[in-house]
Amino acid sequence: MPTLNIQETRDLLQKFDFRQLFTESLGWSHARGQKPVAWQKNDKQGQRVMIAQLAGVAVFEVTTDDGNIPNSATCRALANEISQLHYENLLVFVDKARTQSLWLYVKREDGKAYPREHWYFKGQPGDLFLSKLSSMVVDLSEFDSEGNIEVTKVARKLKDALDVERVTKRFFGEFYEEHLRFVEMIKGIADRRDQEWYASILLNRLMFIYFLQEKFFVNNGEKRYLQRNLEDSRQRGANRYYSEFLKALFFEGFAKPESERSDPARALLGEIKYLNGGLFLEHRIETENPNIRVPDEAFATLFDLFDHYSWNLNDMPGGDDNEISPDVLGYIFEKYINQKAFGAYYTRPEITEYLCEQTIYRLILSRLADGSLPGPERRFETMGDMLLRLDADLCRKLLQILRELSILDPACGSGAFLVAAMKTLINLYSAVIGKIKVLHDTNLTHWLKGI
Repeated sequence: MPTLNIQETRDLLQKFDFRQLFTESLGWSHARGQKPVAWQKNDKQGQRVMIAQLAGVAVFEVTTDDGNIPNSATCRALANEISQLHYENLLVFVDKARTQSLWLYVKREDGKAYPREHWYFKGQPGDLFLSKLSSMVVDLSEFDSEGNIEVTKVARKLKDALDVERVTKRFFGEFYEEHLRFVEMIKGIADRRDQEWYASILLNRLMFIYFLQEKFFVNNGEKRYLQRNLEDSRQRGANRYYSEFLKALFFEGFAKPESERSDPARALLGEIKYLNGGLFLEHRIETENPNIRVPDEAFATLFDLFDHYSWNLNDMPGGDDNEISPDVLGYIFEKYINQKAFGAYYTRPEITEYLCEQTIYRLILSRLADGSLPGPERRFETMGDMLLRLDADLCRKLLQILRELSILDPACGSGAFLVAAMKTLINLYSAVIGKIKVLHDTNLTHWLKGI
């Protein structure tokens, strides 16, 4: 499978250099000689220009005369017009400041159109977007002897990358059905309660790994690590994925440092980072039921479900609550996997974020006013008031406080409060860094690099 140069692609995303991103990082062909074409739809007008193409599949960068990205109706109307010339296409709408972009892909199936919109903002880490772009990469091995590639193959790449659905009630329903089916496919556990519990354990582990591979943290950035190993296991024989691969991945790959893994495990697993935590230690149910069996089919259908949705950890700014995130999964596990029966409770993000903001913001405001840091004393009633009055000295103080701040959650469970605390700190840190850029304070920038 073609691989993505993560750092190069991340840099081009940050620069909003989408032409070079497609032609250099993703391996698409240059659209040489293409001139901007004027367009007008509804109350908007602007220009579009082809920036890359491959086997007749075209990528356009679209701008408007007023510098703003059009609404969905206008974007889709333009996509429909362009499809008359290039049936398979991708439109990248960019604002005048080149800080926001909307990527529009329209899947056409059975005479119907299914628009898929994906936003990318300047300053966004882009890990979720990198995951999507990795499906668009092409390399020389995919071309025939005459240097051609099938249009269906290129169209499939766009579909794999961008035909992903937002999380709706449909996903919750599909996951609920999948969990019920998964429970029934587990064999070798006599107690029904333990069988249901073990389904939850496996799904917890697999979802966690799925997040890791979507963030390119598994086996040197292999995005389809779980799926590829399922295919390899099937070639070695039926129903070996759980017994041979997953158990080795759980109990040797993530649970042990590389120096303590067996030679067969190292050869089978590839580059897997040791995680010093309890998720991948052998569970009581596994110890008491050494003959657990799970067929390959269970994992194939599970991964098919996962593949139809976007996954992200936290891609701020521009994160979307409707994509699969730890917050969404917490709700799923509480609602459908009956974690309360096992003493696990999930606190909704609106509660954790409110409590973290109230405690962390109050702590920061008090430290600004305690006189322990150099510079004039600052007192503010609210964090909003403080952010409105940011200057170079205050930025320096805030960054020093954030650097020294420690967070403790003695009963963290799945970490909902710690995730919320991290979001609170990241948002505040981003606001301070943004202010530093606006201030153009050279001394402050050098000081920042020093810490």
